[in-house]
Amino acid sequence: MNVVIIEDEPLVAREMQKSIQHIDSSIKILVTLTSVKEAIAWFGKHNAPDLIFSDIQLSDGVSFDIFETLNTDVPIVFTTAFSNYALRAFKLNSVDYLLKPVDGAELKRTLEKFKKINSYAQKLPYGEMIRQVLADYTNKDLKKFKQRFLAHQGSSIIPVDEPDVAMFSFEKIVLLHTRSGKQLVTDYESLDELENLIDPARFFRANRQNILHIDAIESMKTLYTGKLQVMLKNPVVEISVSREKASSFKQWFEKE
Repeated sequence: MNVVIIEDEPLVAREMQKSIQHIDSSIKILVTLTSVKEAIAWFGKHNAPDLIFSDIQLSDGVSFDIFETLNTDVPIVFTTAFSNYALRAFKLNSVDYLLKPVDGAELKRTLEKFKKINSYAQKLPYGEMIRQVLADYTNKDLKKFKQRFLAHQGSSIIPVDEPDVAMFSFEKIVLLHTRSGKQLVTDYESLDELENLIDPARFFRANRQNILHIDAIESMKTLYTGKLQVMLKNPVVEISVSREKASSFKQWFEKE
């Protein structure tokens, strides 16, 4: 079985690939694609796989845009952090999904299901199923920004929900600071990458090293230089906002 993974988080993509090949080493992962643009280009030049695992929200759009363009008949398993209510369309139209963080046992059952389906003489009409999902559940209904982040805690990988994030910082690597005071390592390459994924109503890029969550801010004061000094609740730390960004920061904070 040939599989394509569409996922813009490197950590999630690596764990997915590792889990799939642990379950069945004969499965070939053809490629991991990280954006709508990259996926459309790749599928335009290569033969279709037997199965696609695809995140819904990608850095440059939603994966539905890929499948609308391709009009594919390949079975697709959506990986998502959306609630069960939001997945109503997938259930009704027999398109499979896995909730993040992906459980190994659920992944195994999904692979076994599609192996069994592919052994049938008459294949299921996946193209029509996907088209019905696209008709029933349009892009405007999707959450636009990431609601959960994966990070390393010792030898474990843990999910951190968006409200539990205090800030992101960059010190050779991107660190996630939680509201409970934890400092966790992420697999993001830069804060620029993160800015494409997070809700600008909830997060603000204070400077080159820090992105702040609005609910983590305790207070602020204006310095004689025109800069803002922002105090966070937890971790208790002061973050500097440049004079050029001070006005836009205040406007952003007041919109909440």
